[in-house]
Amino acid sequence: MKRYGLRDDQFVRIERLLPGRPGTVGRSSELGNRLFVEAVIWKFRSGAPWRDLPERFGDWKNTHKRFSRWAASGVWESLFKTLADDPDNEYAMIDATIVRAHQHSAGARKKGGTIKPSAARAAASRQKST
Repeated sequence: MKRYGLRDDQFVRIERLLPGRPGTVGRSSELGNRLFVEAVIWKFRSGAPWRDLPERFGDWKNTHKRFSRWAASGVWESLFKTLADDPDNEYAMIDATIVRAHQHSAGARKKGGTIKPSAARAAASRQKST
């Protein structure tokens, strides 16, 4: 797999959501949607300008134009909404090595300061005379 490429299972998940599928009217590219989507992923993950798109993805102007058309027609937005509704949980793992809490969240006392009780706690702790 290429560094910024899609695995087969990832592309199968989004393929039906993309316009210009083979056999439909207005197919956008002879190279297909997969190469185009991988070009867009490469561009945004690398942070490079459109002009630096590698030649294997085709002409950068055509790729940018197609990206802009899909953005204007809402293809990207509907794709992101669909994927957000059906997460694959690949990146949703939480490990205790990355969960951290600030020392004060555990009730540690601040250095050199005293903790003033809240007004409600102070009122509740007053002794009542009978």
